[in-house]
Amino acid sequence: MAKERSSGAGDPARTLELLWREGAADGGSRRGSRQGPRQGPRQGSRRGPRQGLTVDAVVDAAIGLADEGGLDALTMRAVAQRLGVTPMTLYTYVPGKAELLDLMLDTAFLRMPRAAFAADEPWRERVTAVAGENRALYLRHPWVAELRVHRPPLGPGVMTKYEHELGAFEGLGLDDVAMDSALTHVLGFVQSVARAELDARAVDRESAMSDHEWWAAHEPLLARMFDAERFPLASRVGEAAAVAYQGVYSPDHAYAFGLARVLDGLAALIPPAAAGR
Repeated sequence: MAKERSSGAGDPARTLELLWREGAADGGSRRGSRQGPRQGPRQGSRRGPRQGLTVDAVVDAAIGLADEGGLDALTMRAVAQRLGVTPMTLYTYVPGKAELLDLMLDTAFLRMPRAAFAADEPWRERVTAVAGENRALYLRHPWVAELRVHRPPLGPGVMTKYEHELGAFEGLGLDDVAMDSALTHVLGFVQSVARAELDARAVDRESAMSDHEWWAAHEPLLARMFDAERFPLASRVGEAAAVAYQGVYSPDHAYAFGLARVLDGLAALIPPAAAGR
């Protein structure tokens, strides 16, 4: 199960060949029609790539399933059913689920909307844009937040994303290691708050009640059981927070408050002259 929620768990050589399939022997392009891997059936065999089916179609079907039901809904059999083929047919295009996960992740990264940075744009605005792009990605594709990405697939999507996001820190007087570390820090924060937001949405969905509805239903019992004199700080602060959040938790507030603190921390690393540019 752990392997099925991790990137980089498949055959590295086959994964890289599929990720960078622009120059593959089949002549396919990243955005055009592609046939299956080079290790296809011999000429004359009846078992070959299905006409009209491509690696992109397999990846798109897998992403659709994961968007709808999470990684638990993603199986090779389910992908085959969505495409109207047998599971064995998929292996003509993708060696297995591990490699498919890498292709899905790289494709999601490649398709992320990205705004170009203006030369005179303040660094906080650039980093805020990067954070917002990643938050939107997690909310659009919740399964991405489920994946453990310790060894990311080094495909065009990953590299395009990394190149773009490093640009938010370029010219700030940071050395290369500090730039990478700063980006990692920002992305780690965004992933953590995105997971919390997705968990909150799942609770709402599974209970068929919003936080506001849940607290309204249980407030009479809590009022009888909770001793405000015994827990004065919890009572005072909790009530103020509940009013501000209109519930027990506000994803938007947690994100905005946390990102501001992350930016304040990064500001300590940036020389004043560079920060003011």
